Amino acid sequence: MSQLFPIDLRSDTVTRPTPAMRKAMADAEVGDDVFGEDPTANRLHEKVAQILGKEAALFVPSGTMGNQVCLAALTRPGDEVLLDENAHILNYEGGAPALLSGVQLRPIPGKRGLLTAGQVKAAVHHGGSHIPLSTAVSVENTHNRGGGTVYALDELRRIHETAREHNLAVHLDGARIWNAAVASGYSEAEIAQHADTVSVCFSKGLGAPVGSAIAGSHEFIKRAHRFRKLFGGGMRQVGILAAAALYALDNHRARLAEDHANAGELAGLLMEHGRLSIELPVETNILMVTITDDQIAAGDLSQRCGKDGVLFFPEGKSRFRLVTNLDVPRAAIQPAAEIILRNLKP
Repeated sequence: MSQLFPIDLRSDTVTRPTPAMRKAMADAEVGDDVFGEDPTANRLHEKVAQILGKEAALFVPSGTMGNQVCLAALTRPGDEVLLDENAHILNYEGGAPALLSGVQLRPIPGKRGLLTAGQVKAAVHHGGSHIPLSTAVSVENTHNRGGGTVYALDELRRIHETAREHNLAVHLDGARIWNAAVASGYSEAEIAQHADTVSVCFSKGLGAPVGSAIAGSHEFIKRAHRFRKLFGGGMRQVGILAAAALYALDNHRARLAEDHANAGELAGLLMEHGRLSIELPVETNILMVTITDDQIAAGDLSQRCGKDGVLFFPEGKSRFRLVTNLDVPRAAIQPAAEIILRNLKP
């Protein structure tokens, strides 16, 4: 195979640190972050807070931990959190809200993962002897299972206003907020202003090997410190990882537009074949593709393509996901499409 292969479209989490990022990690100044003494981690905290327009931020090992620390800090056992039925927190975090925080998740059927203020208002429970109290609403931007969809800023504002009216906190699962900012033209701070707490990820499109961060008020971050430690996320010389995140923030945010353009080109090539349907519009770097007949299952197609050097995950019997990323250059898009289309044949 040529140097283009394998073409890994399974996720943007498969990206590897660049040589320059590795050098930044090797050169990082470090200290004990549990004691608040890691200078590189502290610089990262300040930078993330500044980018998101929040008072403070905190590094955590993973996006799941970031979300779970936020929910734990915002709720009490027995409370209820409203969110889309396809949200990452509900589908891909192992039941953590129930286990770690004792909270119930109430799924709402959004449109491609996006909720409306009206849906949030209609779903709120005000508590009682038989009914849990709704205390938070979580929105995901961009939305993974929705196909990389981006919230309209006005809708985020309306959701936040509705939440305030009903004494709900708003958590933003912004693992791919960087993609949302590039696609929408709004800054991360403009997006995050409509949430009380935010989680962001460095190890997806930005290409860092490990890590996420959470942000909010000083009071929230003080509370979050305890839950990070309680959940096992207090690390020591974390500056080596924080350096990768800092490098990614400085060098890899604007280039996400390339991933978006590659996803659009890939969608166009695949849609020329009558047996594939793609959820439109393609807004960022995620394609949700449906096989429109039953001649081949998505799992079988994935296996065939994998043998030819194109990797992706099935999402059910007839649906699969493709994610363009830092390690998939523009030159790989046409070959990837050709291999997928060729393997569609019975």
